[in-house]
Amino acid sequence: MSHTSSQFKWVWSYLGAQHHGLRRGFFFGLFLSAVTSMMIVVNPFLSQRLIDQVIIPGNTEPLLRILALMLVVQVVRLSLRYLMIIVMELKSTQAMTIIRHQMYDVVQAQDYRFQAKIRTGNMMTRMTSDLDMLRHTLAWITYQGVDALVTFAATLTFFLLVNWRLAVCLAAVTPCILYLSRRFVRRIRPRFVLLRQKLTELSTAVTENIDGHRVVKAFAREDYEQEHFEKFNADYRDTSYENAVISAKYQPLLEFGSQILTVITLIVGGIFLINGELTPGQYLSFSSLTWALAMPLRMLGMLLADWQRFNAAAAMIREVTEAPAGIADKPGARALAKRPAGAVEFDRVSLTLNGSVILEDISFTAAPGQTIGILGSTGAGKTSLVNLLMRFYEPTAGTVRLDGADIQEYTISSLRRSIGLAMQDVFLFSDTTRGNIAYGRPDLGEEEIVRRAVQADADSFIRGMEDGYDTIVGERGVGLSGGQRQRIALARALAVAPAVLVLDDTTSSVDSETERYIQEQLRGLDFPCTKIIIAQRITSFRGADLILVMDKGKIIERGTHEELLANKGFYRYIWNLQNNAGEEAANAAR
Repeated sequence: MSHTSSQFKWVWSYLGAQHHGLRRGFFFGLFLSAVTSMMIVVNPFLSQRLIDQVIIPGNTEPLLRILALMLVVQVVRLSLRYLMIIVMELKSTQAMTIIRHQMYDVVQAQDYRFQAKIRTGNMMTRMTSDLDMLRHTLAWITYQGVDALVTFAATLTFFLLVNWRLAVCLAAVTPCILYLSRRFVRRIRPRFVLLRQKLTELSTAVTENIDGHRVVKAFAREDYEQEHFEKFNADYRDTSYENAVISAKYQPLLEFGSQILTVITLIVGGIFLINGELTPGQYLSFSSLTWALAMPLRMLGMLLADWQRFNAAAAMIREVTEAPAGIADKPGARALAKRPAGAVEFDRVSLTLNGSVILEDISFTAAPGQTIGILGSTGAGKTSLVNLLMRFYEPTAGTVRLDGADIQEYTISSLRRSIGLAMQDVFLFSDTTRGNIAYGRPDLGEEEIVRRAVQADADSFIRGMEDGYDTIVGERGVGLSGGQRQRIALARALAVAPAVLVLDDTTSSVDSETERYIQEQLRGLDFPCTKIIIAQRITSFRGADLILVMDKGKIIERGTHEELLANKGFYRYIWNLQNNAGEEAANAAR
């Protein structure tokens, strides 16, 4: 129980730090729970007086007073109970909302390494079912636990005051029930951790299958994916079944222990009544309150099982909220006060991830307004340059500068607002085409949106859609071709009028004519812009001021198009291949 208690203490302290009034609300709800639980013994006490002082002696004078008092107690108790439930539900929902908001903020602030560690299905489970379990614990388990504890204590105290010997006989059963409960917790705790893991695996399998449904259909792998899903589904079912079996073994024992209390009351209480050691009213109060002593013991197994579910869920939530901060603003970082000129410099930059060297000793300079082309085989490190410029990663060595200053001196938000990024792997939101283009600048006017779409050669096909710029493109851009999605992504990057425009294989899915049109538009942009173009086709940056050829994280050639052709190196080899210069020319270029 100590580990579970520590999880609850964390939740409690976390909520106190996030919202000062929230814990006061919970305290008030738990206080009402304790008060209403203690009030349970009032009416049995009044019933005892009703039997011993009214019915048996035939004294009707206090009858109405006692009955009225019993009615008032019950009405007050039920009213306070209703208020308590409302408070606990409202505060638990508020707590869940606060923690979900904080988890979302943490996820948004993390870098790529965090995203790779926790998969989408896992994160969805943490932000839905785990948080709902936390809400269930705060709204129900906590006050049920207080109810059980206070009810047991109040009832036992009342019994001791009425007849301590009968109370001791009843209390003698509780150590056995507590022993069974402890054994149950030890067995069920690791099982719920395993069940939580199986749920994560199942959620991940479903999420990946939905995201990759096109690939599944393209390769006719529906049967395989069905079997794949069924494996995780069966694992979750089997684990749930095994947990249910464990609970089923212990629950009857706990139930049996609580029912023994009724038997003790009937037998021992009956003997005391016959011997005159217990009045009829006292015997009635014992009989009517035996359930109050048995109920906490009967509920113990269920509460402990839910407590262990909470433990597994809280551990997952805590891992997110306490995740080490990703890349963040350095102390003293300043926001870009004005639009930068766009001078970019990589000064002896290296990058190592997970022990692998990704980039090594990269140096180049792009003056404001220049175009830099980057060519290289898959895995050469081209996209990693972009990730460093956007501060998705931090360099292991060296410095990346914008307008002569280390980019770490700027706030991340102002830096990224100054850079327009369009990538080959396009993500479009389930929104209108207009909304996707204006995503970086929600205040963008209609005329400006259309102008950026025209520059990206997207206006023509957008107007051909059913609702034009108001067409919902669908989640991830479903319904659009790869080239159409890339052109919308380019329009989105141009819409922020960036000082630095980064195109990472953005035109890989468009035809040569469209690419030529886009290149002409980029050369005639209505705002000054430094361009970094990563591409596999040399035609994408043939007019670039500087072309970098990369291989295995290093720059192996650099120069203009004409200079690199004259070098007869790797660039010349690729040029010959792409321009069908023939096998002999390709071999000569090697």
